[in-house]
This record gives sequence, C-alpha cells and structure tokens, in this order.
Amino acid sequence: MEITGYGTIHIEKYYGSFESMLKRYERICRKDSFKGESREDFENWKEASRKLLKRLIRLDVLEADEIFSSECEGYTEEREELKDGAVREKVIVKASEDVFIPTCILIPKGKPKGVFLCLAGHQGAGKYSVAGRYDIPAVKERIERYNYDYGYKLMKKGYVAVCPDPRGFGERRDAYLTGDDKESFLTGSCKNLSNMALPLGLTVIGLLTFDNMRLIDYLQNRKEFDLTDLSCIGFSGGGMQTLYLAVSDERIKRAVISGYMYGFRDSLLELNGNCSCNYVPGIFEHFDMGDIMSLFAPRPLIIQSCRDDHLNGKRGMINVYEQMEIIQKAYALLGGSGDLRHDIREGGHRFHDEILEDLF
Repeated sequence: MEITGYGTIHIEKYYGSFESMLKRYERICRKDSFKGESREDFENWKEASRKLLKRLIRLDVLEADEIFSSECEGYTEEREELKDGAVREKVIVKASEDVFIPTCILIPKGKPKGVFLCLAGHQGAGKYSVAGRYDIPAVKERIERYNYDYGYKLMKKGYVAVCPDPRGFGERRDAYLTGDDKESFLTGSCKNLSNMALPLGLTVIGLLTFDNMRLIDYLQNRKEFDLTDLSCIGFSGGGMQTLYLAVSDERIKRAVISGYMYGFRDSLLELNGNCSCNYVPGIFEHFDMGDIMSLFAPRPLIIQSCRDDHLNGKRGMINVYEQMEIIQKAYALLGGSGDLRHDIREGGHRFHDEILEDLF
C-alpha cells in the first residue's frame, strides 16, 4: 500500500493489537463461571458472583457513598390526561444531591395489572420514544424504525409504565457536549460519560444500575403502585440496563430483554466500536453475558433475539445460542425451565411487540 501526501509512505502490512487482545481473552476469560453441579453449589456461586459483579461495576462504591444515603424523593412536574383516560406524568426523581432522573409515568385507566420499569436504549431520545411521544417528529421516526414505544404499549395493555431518562440521554444529556440539534437530541453523551466515569473509579453500567434502583425506591414511596410483581423491560441499551438491574436488585421479579443477549467475545471484543457504556473493566476475565444473566434464575425471564441483528456478531445466532445454553442450565438446575423463554424473530435490530401479547 502506498500513501501519498506529505511525502510518500509504503506500508506492507499493519501491526494492530486485535490478535493479541483476542488471545488474551481466550487465555483468561470466564474464570468465575459456574462450575458446580448441585443446587447448593449454584446458590453459593450466585451469592459470591453477585458480590463480585457489584464490585466490578462499582455499584458498591455508589451504595457506600454518603451522598446517596438519603431518602429518594421526587416531585410531579406535569400531569396530563390522555384521550383514552390514561394519565401521563412527568416526574423528577432526586436520586442524590446532584443527580436527577426525569421520568415519564404512564398510568392506565382503571386498576393496573402491574408495574413495568421500561428502560430506554440509544438513538431514541431517552424516555420520549419508550413513552410513545409520537407528537415529536424526530421521536416518531425512531419509534417507527425500532418499534421503540413498548412503554406506551404496555400502558395500553393495563400496566403502569415507568419510563426514565438514562444518563446521557433525553433531558439527561450533557448538552454542552452534544448540542441541541435534531441528531444530538436523538443520540446522547454516554460515551463522554464513560470517559469521565472510568478515571473516577466508576462505570456507566454501575451508574445506570444505581439510578434505576433509586427509581424503584421512589416508586415504593408511592403507595398507589403495587410493586409485588415489579417487572423490567428494555431494548438494546435498555436491555443492557435490564440485565444488570435485574441481577442486582431482587425487587425485579420478571424481566424482558430484547436485542441484548450475546457473547462478549463476538459482540464486544470483535465488535469493539460499540458504545463505551457497554464496557466494564475486567469483566471479560470473570464472566460472559450468559453467566451474568444466570444470576436472575429462577425468576421469569424472556429473551428476544432477531436473527439478523448486527450486534450478534459474525457468527450470528450461534453467539446468542451459546449464552442461552448457559442460562438454560441454571434454570434447569433450579427447577425453573418453564420460566425462561427465548423469543426469536426475523430481521435486524428491532423490538417486536408481539411478545407483549403473552408476557408471563
């Protein structure tokens, strides 16, 4: 290869780092995966692994920080009755002294069937897509592209849908980094957040998990909501949040993850251009994604995958099936095989709401 410009450079080959990183992954990966045989072995592994995961995502640091020790408060900024008699609230939840979570709560007409925490991923302006804000043209386009309005659809089916802005998105963007034009409104600043968090001894996943736990604290203070069977759902980056929240907080009784279940090697090491928010220092050494999800067993779980989702990696569904096999073994060991479902759909990266017809 010859490159011209400020002189001429002749390049025969490139000497990149990927192969050495891949070899290291193969050498050290999954050292703390489950290796026992009995239910007792699994319960012991589960307890130790949850503690280890909490340290890895730095959730323990946040929980120990005294600025987060106060009661989680919130106030209603807007309350609007929708055409069908449902109510849409905009609530600002104060998670700590300087951390606020703008949240859209959709309350159906009549007695709710239950409560769903509906977590948003990338490229949908945070809560706005999940809560079905079709009146915002840019959001309407993203809803149609990804079928993103699962919070609104759950409300239509009789559930309270709690749709928060994740850090870096919607009203939680660091606007000085992203600007206020249409495209930046739809994206976010979570990559910048990761660059700030890691040197401070934090991770984006830990921050998101902690925020969502604080949001549950707020919901518990609202006595009109029955959190007995609190469920959590998320697509793509919302699936990432659902994964880590569900295994970290036993108040989540049921979970639905769409577009976020695959092996770390193919989907986060080989596809290393993914957003920085996916990455936790040291996690490849200890677990794969299926190992982490196994910590949720035997609570009811639905995983939704699309055959042509680019995030599955070059091996496609094989990469997904390998992780599902890890999870299935955990559920079988705990006698909960009937509470685990794998919903497979055609096409690319997209949420399929047919699953909402037959949840749990």
